Parts: sequence; structure tokens; C-alpha cells
Amino acid sequence: MVVAIKRLNPESTQGFVQWQTELNMRRLSHPNLVNLLGYCWDDDEHLLVYEFMPKGSLDNYLFKRNRNLELLSWNTRLKIAIGAARGLAFLHASENNVIHRDFKSSNILLDGNYNPKISDFGLAKLGPSKGQSHNYNPKISDFGLAKLGSSEGQSHNYNPKTSDFGLAKLGTSEGQSHNYNPKISDFGLEKLGPSEGQSYVTTMVSGTFGYVSPEYCLTGALYVKSDVSGFGVVLLEILTGMRTFDAKRPTGQRNLVEWTEPLLSSKKKLKTIMDTEIKGQYSLEAAWQAAQLTLKCLKFVPQERPSMKDVVETLEAIEAIQNPQFAMYISTTPSAGS
Repeated sequence: MVVAIKRLNPESTQGFVQWQTELNMRRLSHPNLVNLLGYCWDDDEHLLVYEFMPKGSLDNYLFKRNRNLELLSWNTRLKIAIGAARGLAFLHASENNVIHRDFKSSNILLDGNYNPKISDFGLAKLGPSKGQSHNYNPKISDFGLAKLGSSEGQSHNYNPKTSDFGLAKLGTSEGQSHNYNPKISDFGLEKLGPSEGQSYVTTMVSGTFGYVSPEYCLTGALYVKSDVSGFGVVLLEILTGMRTFDAKRPTGQRNLVEWTEPLLSSKKKLKTIMDTEIKGQYSLEAAWQAAQLTLKCLKFVPQERPSMKDVVETLEAIEAIQNPQFAMYISTTPSAGS
């Protein structure tokens, strides 16, 4: 069994807090979240053992970092967007309203069938139940004697390939195929957040430039719908095949959101920014609907953004436009919060 291992830098105090938080998040299970298989807490050695995602991260495919990687078709991109949206919807619908805080294309990992999974819960905080305050100091208990632990019912037959606090080498086990299924990854900035409409206020803004929501960046206020803004950026990257920020692009085009927002509302102009690698694979109506969803996710005011549950439903409807034969199956698709 091939696994991926995150190893904590022994000299990193903040890293230990993130390690604890990722361990706390192990109780959340969903097909579009990377599975934590086990952990090691032994003196100065702290490891997290995750399922191995052979296709690596979404950004590698969108931004063509390796010429040997397969091109993502329009249908595969839709599949990845829907899976990632379901993962976020599940987090937001959980008891403590988990906020990812660093949702981006490099945190969406792909399995052999291009199914997406979200990862990295390092800065997550266990949020309060309804009616309680948000002054919460999460603690981990009952792990004092832990060595290499595993989830219930799973064995310890691990063949780890390790990198320093990063996912292990990306590849496939012998005999496995290259079918891609996306899973969201990198929960290092994860927060178990407030109920919808409420916010956290933090004095230290964490996240990645280009993906952080405007309200969080400007005021430190963090909403469940702050993640929706980040999803909008990723959806824009999926449509265009371009990075959220690229200094190599011409002046005026370096910030992807600022440059493309005025173009997304026009079907004619939309064609000029769609990824040329998928030309001829999508219906203009499906692409335009996806562009309108992107605009809604990128709304400046958090309350004006759709919920991730609504995002999932919209993307499934877009998939039905693109592939009418799938429409009859939408009603049987697992709900976003399941």
C-alpha cells in the first residue's frame, strides 16, 4: 500500500499547532476529502499518514507544469469542479461549519480517476456549537500514547514515501491505472467556523495571494462564504487554464480576476479567455453558465455569494446542459452535505 506522509519540521512551533489541527480534523469523512489513515506522535517525530493521490494536484494540469501530463478535458474539469464543490459544501454543513481559508487549485488532489479531494487542515479550529461563543481553544486528548495510529478497521501495512511536511511522491502503485478523481487537499489553514452569516475576526490573515477573499484580506473577518470566493477563483482557473496571478502576462492582465470579470458576462468575450486546450469540447451555453456562477462566487459582499450547496446544484445543472444524458441521474447524486 502506497501512502503519502507529512512530516513536521521539529523546529516549527506553528507547524506543531497545524499538525494537531489536522489530526483533530480526522473525524470528518467525505469522498472529496483526503483520508487521514494514521499518525505518529513519538518524542520529536510527528507524522501524518494520508492516502496517496497518484495524479497530484489540479494546478499541475491547469497550468501545464509538466508536458507529460494529460490535458484535462472539459468534462473532466466539470467533474473536478463538482467534486471539489461537494467537499467544501460538506465542510460548511458540518456541525462546526469548517472554513478552509486556503482553498486553491494546488490544494485539490486527484486520484487515479480524476476524482478531487481537499486537504490540509493545519490551521483549522474546532468551532462552537450553536449558541456558544467563538472563543475556543482546541485541545487534543487521548493521543499521549499514540505511535503510528490508524483509523478503525485499517491495517498498518504502509509503504510510505516521505517528503518534508508535504505530500509524498506522486505516482501510482504497480498495476494501478491513471483514471482521475479529484479530492480537495491542504487543510493547513482550515477553520471550523461560525454559522452562515456570522464571522470570525482575526488579527493575522492567512491564505494565498489571489485566493483570499476581499473581506478577509481587508478586515480580517472570516465567513463560511469566504471559501466561496476562493472557489470562484479556482473555477475561473478551470475555465481559462490561467493562474490567478502571473507577472509574465501583459500589464492589466496579471490579476486574473480583475482582468476577466468584465468579460465573463458576454458570451462573445468569454470565448476569448476560455482555455484553448478545450476548444470545441463544451457548449457555449454550459461555459457561459459556469462563467455566471464564477461571477456570483466572486461577489464582493459575502452575503451575496451563493452557498456551496447552491454551487453544487448549479454545476450539476451545467453538467446536464453539456451532457443531457446525465440529467436523469442528477436526482440520485449524493447531496452536497452527505
